[in-house]
Amino acid sequence: MLFPTIIYGPVHSRRLGLSLGINLMPTAAKLCTFNCIYCECGWNRPVDHPVLPTRGEVKEALEKALAGQTEMPDVLTFSGNGEPTLHPDFEGIIQDTCLLRDRYCPDAKVSVLSNSTQLYRPDVVRGLKAADNRILKLDSAIDSTMHLIDQPVNKELTVAQLKEYFRAFDHDFTLQTCFLQGIFNGQTVDNTTPEETKAWLRLVEDIAPKNIMIYVIDRQTPCRTLQKTDPATMNHIAEAVRSMGFSISVSC
Repeated sequence: MLFPTIIYGPVHSRRLGLSLGINLMPTAAKLCTFNCIYCECGWNRPVDHPVLPTRGEVKEALEKALAGQTEMPDVLTFSGNGEPTLHPDFEGIIQDTCLLRDRYCPDAKVSVLSNSTQLYRPDVVRGLKAADNRILKLDSAIDSTMHLIDQPVNKELTVAQLKEYFRAFDHDFTLQTCFLQGIFNGQTVDNTTPEETKAWLRLVEDIAPKNIMIYVIDRQTPCRTLQKTDPATMNHIAEAVRSMGFSISVSC
């Protein structure tokens, strides 16, 4: 499922409320530094000359959408067809979005869903800090499982690197994890095992995010042999997090 426009929605998000989406990636193809086996946008495919919307086009499209809204969104969400922080003008677009938010819907939050792979770029860190909510993905605390589920383009990427990137926000971010099971390329996928859960809880304690979101797959996935995690398992993980003193939301 690809988003054919810069602005889409608003839609009722399981985790964010009434969300107006902002897509900074191509409208005809997914462009991402991950190739997650559960991504609703499907698999990455080669794009020789990806066409991204300009900063001006994003600003114009967002202002038009906000001016025409009868019900203002709870959140302006950067997501769409891939990793939003890949856009070369990401920081400036966030600045424009915050100004438009202040003008049209001052109670709304600006949120970014990111896989954190671009956090080596100072401009991306500044852009994320200017947003209200930085929602950073990490689907496993074990390198081999993270690579199996998220299929990062950078084959050298490690969980330790991502943890260091998180520290740029001094705990002021939301950690987002999808829990799932199934088979992919003949390998068992399961980030809910005791070993996985124990490692993930240790990571949570170490990085101490302000908030945590855990969720299950909810739409068709490119890998058709995946399964939803059952509510009992999700609630068990959530209770362990709460016992550590952290805030967590669960979407089953």
